Amino acid sequence: MPKNVILGVTGSIAAYKALQIVTDLKKRNIDVVVIMTSAAQRFITPLSFKSLSQNDVITDLFAENRAYDPIHITLSNTEDLIVVAPASANVIGKIAAGIADDALTCTIMASTATKILAPAMEERMYNNPIVQENIKKLESLGYKFVGPVKGRLASGREEIGRMSDVETVVKEIEKELGI
Repeated sequence: MPKNVILGVTGSIAAYKALQIVTDLKKRNIDVVVIMTSAAQRFITPLSFKSLSQNDVITDLFAENRAYDPIHITLSNTEDLIVVAPASANVIGKIAAGIADDALTCTIMASTATKILAPAMEERMYNNPIVQENIKKLESLGYKFVGPVKGRLASGREEIGRMSDVETVVKEIEKELGI
């Protein structure tokens, strides 16, 4: 039976890396459902993820469905793992504060599955004491973090805040799924 992963994609220049994550997971016979925040859709389109995942992409908590389906509840009952890559400072803060105001955060709040977050943001944002406190809080609640690493950021600076490479994220997913 194939494993099921929800991949949350948030607003970051690193959103392009999520396309390769989907491709690599599909090669491993892992079913992937992508949930995109509205900010993520400013960097990359849902159609790209739909084509690669061969699943509908969730972009709106209140999208019209043909049949009644509280999608965040349905998804939270079927996944083996939730991965947020890239994970922006915004979504990390929302999760840490218990804010569930979009399809991704509602699904995360409704799920008991393991959650992996791969942060991606500018160094000053990542090192902000509020962001660091949010990460510590989520780690204490069992959330797992992959990265970030030092590298070239959107600003052109070479600092900590770059999302870990796809291979590292996929290895962590495999580890959590036991494959």
